Amino acid sequence: MKKYTYSEKKDTRSGFGAGLLELGRKDTRVVALCADLTGSLKMDAFAKEFPDRFFQTGIAEANMMGIAAGMTIGGKIPFTGTFANFSTGRVYDQIRQSIAYSEKNVKICASHAGLTLGEDGATHQILEDIGMMRMLPGMVVINPCDFNQTKAATIAIAAHDGPVYLRFGRPVVPNFTPTDQVFEIGKAIHLNEGTDVTIIATGHLVWKAIEAGERLAEAGISADIINIHTIKPIDAAAIIRSAKKTGCVVTAEEHNKIGGLGEAVAHVLSSSYPVPQEFVAVQDSFGESGTPEQLMVKYGLDTDHIVGAVEKVMQRKNVHA
Repeated sequence: MKKYTYSEKKDTRSGFGAGLLELGRKDTRVVALCADLTGSLKMDAFAKEFPDRFFQTGIAEANMMGIAAGMTIGGKIPFTGTFANFSTGRVYDQIRQSIAYSEKNVKICASHAGLTLGEDGATHQILEDIGMMRMLPGMVVINPCDFNQTKAATIAIAAHDGPVYLRFGRPVVPNFTPTDQVFEIGKAIHLNEGTDVTIIATGHLVWKAIEAGERLAEAGISADIINIHTIKPIDAAAIIRSAKKTGCVVTAEEHNKIGGLGEAVAHVLSSSYPVPQEFVAVQDSFGESGTPEQLMVKYGLDTDHIVGAVEKVMQRKNVHA
């Protein structure tokens, strides 16, 4: 098992803020809009340095999406910012009609996604956003794993012509990917070579997958670990290549098991190379109030549950061998 280390923990939303600021200095077409959550989205540095390119829309998220769509007509590259629940569920009609259907070059940037929003509870913890957004034709869906990758993704999506959904979060997580990485939309990152089981993870669950891989290695199980940061378009070739090598797959995500990474991977496998698969995800329920750590354990989104899923899927593989 390849050894991964980190020198610090940082929140991924700060990676977005750092990337947005860097973009602002490079490209005057980049503008930012926020729905009264500038500090929470870490957009304050951009707002301070480029006040003429920052637009505070207030708690009017639907209006923000319409404004952003209109700005693209004049050649701007708008980045919208609010919580993931308000970036998708509250404004789905505006995104579908004014952005996706109209093929507008809007970057929908969503913080505080998933259970790790924590104490704010189920009304704010959206667990279906990836599914909602990946169903929209032409929408790119990205869920990076740490500060460095979120910063790189923020910069990369400005060069993509078309709508993008960029998902990140509030909690501090290990920052282990390279500072100088080149982010490629739709290109999975192979974290560890293995032969017994494939673990495919996204977002905050990537580090948990690495921890699980280390524990499995101690037990003599070799895990092939893949970071799928782009859920749409998904890197089907990487998934199939790994599944052919290991013969079974575990997916791990901070999202409902319906509509997210797991189903996207299952579609690839069922279409091209069917193998046993287990899902580490929220089991079709809403969340609740609690600390991020408590909720990740209660809803089965931790290292122990990934290890358990590996043990289960390997038993299924052996039965069918």
